[in-house]
Amino acid sequence: MHKEQLIQWPDLTVTASVRSFRPENGVAEHHAVIETKNRQLSAEEQFQAVETAAEHLQYLFPGCTPLFRRYFVSDAANQQHFLKNGNGCVSVVQQPPLNGSKVCLWIYLAEGGDSSHSAGSCVWRHAGYSHIRHSGLQVPGADEFRATDTIFDRYARELAGYGCSLADHCIRTWIYVQGVDIHYAGMVRARKAFFEKEGLTPATHFIASTGIEGKAVDPRSLVLMDAYAIHGISPEQIRYLQAPAHLNPTYEYGVTFERGTAVDYGDRRHVFISGTASIDNKGEIVHPQEIAGQTERMFENIGALLKEAECSLEDVMQMIVYLRDTADAEKVGEYLEKSCSGIPYVLVWAPVCRPGWLVEAECMAVKAGKNTKFAPF
Repeated sequence: MHKEQLIQWPDLTVTASVRSFRPENGVAEHHAVIETKNRQLSAEEQFQAVETAAEHLQYLFPGCTPLFRRYFVSDAANQQHFLKNGNGCVSVVQQPPLNGSKVCLWIYLAEGGDSSHSAGSCVWRHAGYSHIRHSGLQVPGADEFRATDTIFDRYARELAGYGCSLADHCIRTWIYVQGVDIHYAGMVRARKAFFEKEGLTPATHFIASTGIEGKAVDPRSLVLMDAYAIHGISPEQIRYLQAPAHLNPTYEYGVTFERGTAVDYGDRRHVFISGTASIDNKGEIVHPQEIAGQTERMFENIGALLKEAECSLEDVMQMIVYLRDTADAEKVGEYLEKSCSGIPYVLVWAPVCRPGWLVEAECMAVKAGKNTKFAPF
């Protein structure tokens, strides 16, 4: 079902690490991380090489639609004009890649279906579901509280236009906060207040999410959000992951997101693991100031969440790893090469929401399954 490939284009000095899920019957999915190996190229040349590789990748997977692209860039304000307007939902966040390049691209493709897109959003329709992705939600010039409240209000209104609600249909968000050590608390307060208005409380559920340092193309934006929702999904298809032996509920320390979410279809399970750090089930940091220990505990926590969804690292399709200190990149990179072989990943500079957390990671997994109650993916 799962297949790994390392595709190289020597003329472009670019590689693509690809993980594919190909069921016996049904839609194939592909996640790829594209990066340039020649750090001596100019910014324009690096972006051009990555874009060309992305076009080549689509030829290698005929019949597939690019549903989502995220560019991790080193200087968003100065590099935005190197990006092309392609099909699908395009996200751009300043989180400098720690491989020494100016840009890395995570691209997600799926087979078949019907897609439509507009500025900042894409809808992919298949088997009675509409997969709705938004990117670049922001309010330049507003403080972090007002920006967050406005972003969620606008997003909820957008979802209503598709016949969806935040509580019932939003599966995953990514929230980037410029100056996370200063502005994260205001974002958290605004999100919590908005969720309460939408009926999202500890007694109901929250939404899988990553809240992390990140900068928009517009430097006036303190908060930037991407989001994913599904129309046609039923509550019976969604399960929230806790791993209580390893992690505590997030509301216990004042934040409002789910540790992970599993979504069941007739032919597979999608698992979305939120940003996960070195934390115990009392909300305390494990291995303070020790990057090796925190990396180990972080993956132990991720493994516990995946296990609750009857998955493992072998089912992971892609991963993003965030570091507070760039000096830890080599050590964490070595761990990833050893323990996450075959998983496309991006390692970026992005401080976590609590200064004591040195490293955080998120991932998505796909596992084959059969459930006749639900339509296939």
